[in-house]
Amino acid sequence: MTSSLHIARSGLEALDARLRTIANNLANVNTVGFKRDRAAFETLLYQSDRPSGALAGADRRFGMGLATGAGVRIAGTERIHAQGAFQITNNALDLAIDGEGLFQVELPDGTLAYTRAGAFTRDGEGRLVTPQGHRLVPEIQIPANATGITVAPDGTVSAQLPGTVEPTELGRLQLATFINPAGLEPMGGNLFRESVASGPPQVGNPGEEGVGTLRQGALEASNVSTVQELVDMIETQRAYEINAKVIEAADEMMRYVNQSV
Repeated sequence: MTSSLHIARSGLEALDARLRTIANNLANVNTVGFKRDRAAFETLLYQSDRPSGALAGADRRFGMGLATGAGVRIAGTERIHAQGAFQITNNALDLAIDGEGLFQVELPDGTLAYTRAGAFTRDGEGRLVTPQGHRLVPEIQIPANATGITVAPDGTVSAQLPGTVEPTELGRLQLATFINPAGLEPMGGNLFRESVASGPPQVGNPGEEGVGTLRQGALEASNVSTVQELVDMIETQRAYEINAKVIEAADEMMRYVNQSV
């Protein structure tokens, strides 16, 4: 009975972690560029009393083993990097990535972070920055008197300057891709950091060598499906209730044994 209590408790703890993951997904359903997480579980160590195929006699073997599980635990949270829907904003500095890749931004300490949120603006010097003030890399500086800012699908940034007939090219944006984007370390603020699991970034031009293209005047919405998250939440709630009932049943059985002996 003691082991059943511990097994059911491990189930409650794992399901609580799954529910927190679902809650975070739902809380970020309207966060630009957010990628949903999925909780992954694994079994705890088994107690093996008899291995499969053990001798049952001189010329006989057991057809199955005898092993008792010890419960479950959360192995990790897997980030699903599926494409989110596009929201048309018609803002010239709003950029969405269609395909693979992440924007590169420079943090205050000089290191790089990565994001799918393309809601950019200009700082006091005309450089493209995130809402938190992190500069976009490569740096793009837009003159104060520039009009008609255009970002091509291949990342080329142009603007119409006074006294010129043709648009002036200001620079070209690049995107970073990773062998395992699910291994990126989340930092908050719509930012990710490189990790050993993600591998080093591969920087390339949009539209080349598998890198996605850019869409100006649009933002990538969260890839969270509210319906799917609600279904997962109901499933988690029911499983939590069942594990709680297992604890109640084990407690009643122990109480019966103690009162009867």
